[in-house]
Amino acid sequence: MTTLTEADALDGLRDALGLLKDREQVAERLLVSSAKHSFDPDKELDWDAPFEEGKWFWPPELVSLYDTPLWKRMGEEQRILLSQHESAALASLGIWFELILMQLLVRHIYDKAATSAHVRYALTEIEDECRHSKMFARLISRGDAPWYPVSRAHQNLGRVFKTISTTPGSFTATLLGEEVLDWMQRLTFPDERVQPLIRGVTRIHVVEEARHVRYAREELRRQMLTAPKWSQEFTRVTSGEFARVFSVAFVNPEVYTNVGLDKREAMAQVKASGHRREVMQTGAKRLTDFLDDIGVLRGVGRRLWRSSGLLA
Repeated sequence: MTTLTEADALDGLRDALGLLKDREQVAERLLVSSAKHSFDPDKELDWDAPFEEGKWFWPPELVSLYDTPLWKRMGEEQRILLSQHESAALASLGIWFELILMQLLVRHIYDKAATSAHVRYALTEIEDECRHSKMFARLISRGDAPWYPVSRAHQNLGRVFKTISTTPGSFTATLLGEEVLDWMQRLTFPDERVQPLIRGVTRIHVVEEARHVRYAREELRRQMLTAPKWSQEFTRVTSGEFARVFSVAFVNPEVYTNVGLDKREAMAQVKASGHRREVMQTGAKRLTDFLDDIGVLRGVGRRLWRSSGLLA
């Protein structure tokens, strides 16, 4: 990680990644991109087409039990069924996360000039996230797998986080929820083994989330330079704890019961799986490298990120 001196930070808002871009210019470019590349999932996707026999609902290498002893005992039909339930569980998790994100974005712009491009883009992103949540809900309803709400404990932790989160903490959590799933979805939408509807949903999400990631990254860089020291340290700790919650919530254990597997055995094998650990750390690496560069992964926060399993 590059060390940044206070003098460097104060000279034109420069961090380890270089000069920060003008906030309004970034937002203006994102607004132009949104106007050109936004989608209405209700019209873009063929929701009435039947699922294709033998096709996956998530790439098999990204299914939690892949390459475990239990996976090797499962037949192809049960493996595909598990991919369908995990796809529904991830869509459910995505809705939970996006509801949190929309509330955090509204808080972020509450006292900012409504005429600024920065605020107009935040409102545009909220529009995107509303469509994504509806798209994920329709995807769940379209299949045979149920909605998988996060646990009551995680629901309550989400409420606490929304209440106490600072602005840099909010954008760090935003990136955590967006970038790991984005990495998985970039592998999913071109994969011809996967159901066309799943590929269509992930393609839309990848295109629109790329703008959200850019917005969050640029704002987080600014916040980590300008926020008070206590806020920066609070961000390090809360983001590490959120990473721990996210890694646990990423796969709902009820999926195993619903496909006829022993939940305890499945969870133990996922926890012990070297392949699964590599998948999660690879999915998070672009993010953790970025957070390392801008000073988020330090001290207690870094130890919490390591304990989440997302940081090697």
